[in-house]
This record gives sequence, structure tokens and C-alpha cells, in this order.
Amino acid sequence: MLKEVFRPKIVHTLKHYDKKKFMSDLMAGIIVGIVALPLAIAFGIASGVSPEKGIITAIVAGFIISVMGGSKVQIGGPTGAFIIIIYGIIQEHGMMGLTIATLMAGVFLILFGVLKLGTIIKYIPYPIIVGFTSGIAVTIFTTQIKDLFGLQMESVPSDFIEKWIAYFHSFTTIDPWSAIIGVVSVIIIAMTPRFSKKIPGSLVAIIVMTVLALCLKHFAGITSIETIGDRFSISSEIPNAVVPEINWEVIKKLVSPAVTIAVLGAIESLLSAAVADGVIGDHHNSNTELIAQGMANLATPIFGGIPATGAIARTMTNINNGGRSPIAGIVHAVVLLLIFLFLMPLAQYIPMACLAGVLVFVSYGMSGWRSVMHLQNNPKSDVAVLWVTFFLTIIFDLTVAIEVGLIIACLLFMKRMSETSDVKVVHDEIDADEESDFKLENNEHLIIPDGVEVYEINGPFFFGAGNKFEEVMATLHPEHRPRVRIIRMRKVPFVDSTGIHNLTNLCEMSKKEGIIIVLSGVTEKVKSQLMKAHFDQVVGTDNICPHINVALKKAEELVESL
Repeated sequence: MLKEVFRPKIVHTLKHYDKKKFMSDLMAGIIVGIVALPLAIAFGIASGVSPEKGIITAIVAGFIISVMGGSKVQIGGPTGAFIIIIYGIIQEHGMMGLTIATLMAGVFLILFGVLKLGTIIKYIPYPIIVGFTSGIAVTIFTTQIKDLFGLQMESVPSDFIEKWIAYFHSFTTIDPWSAIIGVVSVIIIAMTPRFSKKIPGSLVAIIVMTVLALCLKHFAGITSIETIGDRFSISSEIPNAVVPEINWEVIKKLVSPAVTIAVLGAIESLLSAAVADGVIGDHHNSNTELIAQGMANLATPIFGGIPATGAIARTMTNINNGGRSPIAGIVHAVVLLLIFLFLMPLAQYIPMACLAGVLVFVSYGMSGWRSVMHLQNNPKSDVAVLWVTFFLTIIFDLTVAIEVGLIIACLLFMKRMSETSDVKVVHDEIDADEESDFKLENNEHLIIPDGVEVYEINGPFFFGAGNKFEEVMATLHPEHRPRVRIIRMRKVPFVDSTGIHNLTNLCEMSKKEGIIIVLSGVTEKVKSQLMKAHFDQVVGTDNICPHINVALKKAEELVESL
């Protein structure tokens, strides 16, 4: 079974690998590694951990996802989507709580893959994805205001509304030099692609602003610009692997955030892989990808890392620079490892305002405001799901947003499925042109005998359509009570336990009224389900007919015998 769901792409890719492909992957991997560096540092700090933990996550997760994953070009690591949930877990449960929640999420992701849920997760409604992604973007932007403008605040409230109130009260404490660093960083990141597609704007901004901050400090005596070194102690040592103690009480407390990490990681990684497929003309293995994501999230927390997933921006950077195999992702991890070992101490000079600018630009890219505007023209139910998910994300948290969003999506799915099913009454005669479950010989119509009533179920007969009979029968006049009711089921692809229960109730109610039920056109699949539920004992095996002309003949015989 595991062989069916776990087939890493690297195995197939290396069968036809050559030097030309390696050189292309090598260059792509180097560029992606450089692009990933500032993002890993920024995501780590924004999540409430030290900058080296972000890089460790990118190294470990990036390597495992490339080696074990189901996509040729997926680049894994920390992403902006996790910032809010990681920060919340650390605030409530501490770093050890985050470690355990990430380990649990890794287990959930592996189970998703083994149980072949990869294809199901991809069908989460688009408005939900847009809603919580936009909500995350707004929340990330909100968390960066203090550092972007160098506000003098002892503490920043966790609540979204209270945070903005505190910002407005503290805006008189703005540090103009930090604000210049932050705003100019955003401008540099936005303008760099106009001059170079290969050099990441975030890296350019960090280098230029770090040099500027050092010059201002040493030559102009300006010391108000806070740097990473002012807030964190930087280490370039690879941490020892530590497995935390896990007990049942801890598991119960962390199961909800762990599920959120797993679901969010699954959605983001599969969305990234699907986008990559469209660009390179390949097809990823979603279940293998989920298992790889699970392995990555089992490994990273042991080395002090944070949750990781597939990163769309880095994956597209990989593709645009020639990466076409998992080797590029492996090279990206190696590049980050070398930077971590030999250049990490230099990170202490990076201004916090510059990193805030990087994250502000990331939040703009995540906002998907064009998608939000486009969705306003969709059905009102989709628009409602979008905005409910969005506001739940920013006002409460991502866990609540995903849970409620999925519940709403399920309810809408049930509603729409029920709308595809209906029950109608066929009066007087049956038109041959509408028939598909039998062939008439030289007859254009079948006449419905006196004393016989014909119902037809169109679509799946499940819990969402279970009360349709009651609705239809309520419209009929009681004085026109038939002797036999034919229920046509030729257009019923499946029936669930609620549908069977409703059919059983109809049969029992009809028996009390002296009415016999005859089924017509039951497919083999539906008939098998009815037999397993012993429905034949309720209606009678002889009263389950293959098609309508047999059912009408049977009904006529029953009417004459009564």
C-alpha cells in the first residue's frame, strides 16, 4: 500500500539525468538559496523565534521535501502563512509546545498521504483559500508596523483591533531613520525586478540597508536603528537533535493547532505543486508530497526549527531560473547550510525595519486583492464564505478561520448537492423520448394505469435530499390516493443510509395506507446498497424491477389483484 502512495519524484528524475540538467539545476538552486535566505530570517523573527531557526527550517525541510517529495520543483521551507499560528502557539504554549505541535502536524500529514487524502484536500473551496490567505496577509502586515516605523512600545497587544489602537497611540514615538529604512526597503524590493529578474529584491534591500545603517551608526552617530543583533543573539552552530517529552495531556491541548498546521501545510504545498505543474507541464503525486511534508515537519522541530511547507514564491523562482528536478531543491538547502555555517554572524547587522519591509512586501503578494475583487462577481454564498473566513482570520485566529470555513464549505456543498437532486411526479403517460433505461417497440408513450402513481428521483438520494418525498407528497390531493406507487431510480447514482431510511419510512407509511411500493430502474450499485440494508425485505424482492415497462406491468397486476 505504501508503494502506491509514496513514489518520490527524484527516483524517476535521476533515471535520465545528465550534466546539462545538473548545471541548470545547480544555478537555479544557488539563486533560490540566496532568495530564501532573507525570507527564512524574516519568517523566523516574525514567528517569534530567533533568525537562525528560520534558516535551519529552510535547510532541513528544503532538503527532505526535495528528496522525498512528489513534485519535481517544489521548494520547501518556512512560509508567511504559518507566521500567525506559530506566534500564537509560542505565546500560549511556549517553544516546547510549538515543537510538539509541529511533530503532531508531521504525523497528521503522513496520515493524510497514506490515506490518499491528497486529492480531497485539493478540492477545498477557492473562496476559503483566498479568504484566509488574504487574512494572513493583513495580519502579517499589522504585526510589522512597530518595526517598520521604529515605534517605541513596551509591548504589542495580540488582538488585531487592540494592536491598531496601540499603534495610533504610539505614532508620536516614530523613529524617522527606521521609517526611512523600512519604506525604502519596500521601494527597493518593488523596483528591483525592473532591472534584474534573477537578483531577489529582498536580498538587495537587506544588503543596501544594512550598509546604510552601519554608515549612519559609525559616521553620523545615529544609533536609533534597531538591528537583529540588538534583539537576538546570533549562533551559527548546528543545534543538537532534541526529542521532547510528550504525554497525553499535552497532546490534547495541542491537537487543534497541530491539525491547523497540517491542513494549512497540505493546502499550501499542494497548491504550490499544482501551480508548478501548470508551468513545467508535469503532474505531481499529491499523496507522496504530503508524506514528504510530514517527514519534514517531523525532522525540523527536533533541530529547533518551525513548521514548513511548499513555498509558491521560491518554487516559481526555481522554475524561472531553470530548475527542473529535485536536485535544485537539494542545492538550495546546501547553499543555505554554507551561508548558515560561515556568514550567519553578519545577520546581526541587518536592520529590523528592513526585515519588516521584506514582510510588508510579502504580505502584499499574499493579499491576492485581485482575486478578492474578482470573486465579488461570484455567487453570494461564495462571497460570504470569503469574507467570513477573512474576518475570522484577522479578528480571531487562523485555527478558528479554517475550522469555521471548512464547516461553511461543507454546508454549502451539502446544499448544492441537494439542489442537484429532486423528486417529481409523472402524470398520465411517460414520454419515450425521455427514457434511457429501456426501449419501446413501436410505442411513443407508456400509459400510466389507473390507481398507479409514478415518482422519479433525479440525482443522488442522500441525506440532503431525504425529505424531498415529503415535500412533493404534501402538494398532492389526498383524495387521489393511488393503489401502487412506482419509484423510478434510473438516475440515482448512489444512495446513503439517510436515503435508505427515508425510502423505508415511505414504504412503511404507504403500507399503513394500503399502498404498495414498486422500484424501477435501480442500478446495480444502488441495488447492492439496498440489499445490504435488507431493504428488499421491506419492499419485496419481486417489487424491484429493472425498468419502467416491467414496473408498470407489475403495478397493473397488483392493482387488478387488490
